[in-house]
Amino acid sequence: MNLTEKRRNLIFWILQLLGWGFINSVSFLFFKKFSAEFVAYSIATGIFIGIFSTSLLRWYLKKNVFFEDVDLKELAKVAMAFILASSLFGTLNFMFGHLYARFGPELSEIERNILETYDKFWLLVVNSFFLIGVWMACYLVIKLLLKMNMNRIERLELSSNLKQAQLNTLKGQINPHFMFNSLNNIRGLMLEDVNKSREMLTKLSEILRYSLTKNDVNAIAVEEELEMVDNYISLSKIQFEDRLVFVKEVDKETLPIQIPPMIIQLLIENAAKHGISNLKEGGKIMLAIKKTNDQLHIRVSNTGKLKMVKDSTQVGLENIKQRLKLLYGETAIFTLIEEHGEVLADIKIPLT
Repeated sequence: MNLTEKRRNLIFWILQLLGWGFINSVSFLFFKKFSAEFVAYSIATGIFIGIFSTSLLRWYLKKNVFFEDVDLKELAKVAMAFILASSLFGTLNFMFGHLYARFGPELSEIERNILETYDKFWLLVVNSFFLIGVWMACYLVIKLLLKMNMNRIERLELSSNLKQAQLNTLKGQINPHFMFNSLNNIRGLMLEDVNKSREMLTKLSEILRYSLTKNDVNAIAVEEELEMVDNYISLSKIQFEDRLVFVKEVDKETLPIQIPPMIIQLLIENAAKHGISNLKEGGKIMLAIKKTNDQLHIRVSNTGKLKMVKDSTQVGLENIKQRLKLLYGETAIFTLIEEHGEVLADIKIPLT
């Protein structure tokens, strides 16, 4: 039995005691004509009978009724359990009432009148069915609410686990995608300049080490992400030389803000691969990060045309879209447009 089950059982017994104690005590609060012995006996036996009958009813319902899939058969079991519990409740009240009348102290007139009602079978039936019916209704409502809450928690956990699994899968796409692109660049330079190739391998190892250490987190500071971007730009400039101009405009207040790892690097990589690398004269990549209202605005612009990426698989861009959707739902915005001879990639992340 886990902690949750123990707690539920404790709450059940507390509610049983308080509930039946209140039901059997409330009528004596307004009348002073009963002896102390009669009041004590009535309350004690009433609590015992109520708890005993309904505890057996609960035990039967838990063992024999399948609430996950209620059909006529299960409803018949509930109805039978209700009738038996009500009959037991009425029988025990009848027995204890007559035992007190026969063996207890001398009764007052009002006490005698009350005990005489136990000879009226229809009153016992109505009383038993009413009290057990109210108890069963409360029990089933509480059980239904607990079940609904449990289902909600399970759905949230399942959704969270699914999102985490999807994020891990998406992260797994990042490292090979980036590594293959970089290794292809190194391979192209291997026969031309060994020193540059060695320097590129050093930069690549630093970037891969960073990406691997951040593979198990969903958010990092902008400042940490920019370190990776600077390494990537250094790596890319060895290949592009003077063909690549990189400009960075970052507001200082944005540096500690948490963002998904590698989304800026992927935008920079996309700009270099599909923009600058296709231009003989090269071009410029500009990174701008600022905070506007309740959003973090990240923009990566590059010289070139958007049609250059139409025929590609766009793994990096699709990765960004899916990760933003998983982490922020519809509140994060990612757009990619061409404007005045530049490709503009914009990401807007909510800060609240």
